[in-house]
Amino acid sequence: MGAFGPIHWIIVAVVVLLLFGGRGKLSGIMGDAAKGIRAFKDGLKDGDEVASTTAKPLPSEKDEARS
Repeated sequence: MGAFGPIHWIIVAVVVLLLFGGRGKLSGIMGDAAKGIRAFKDGLKDGDEVASTTAKPLPSEKDEARS
């Protein structure tokens, strides 16, 4: 235990190649993730605007007592 065997080094090499190999795969992945987060935030903003314009206030207890 405690020593890296050949299979461990192969796994480490594959992870390093996936993250840093090629034409900036890591930056591409992070860019896609940032676009997804930005789209999610924009969707939440749009949803809040729609909800706030169509929402009606709840009747208060005084209004119900008058009816």
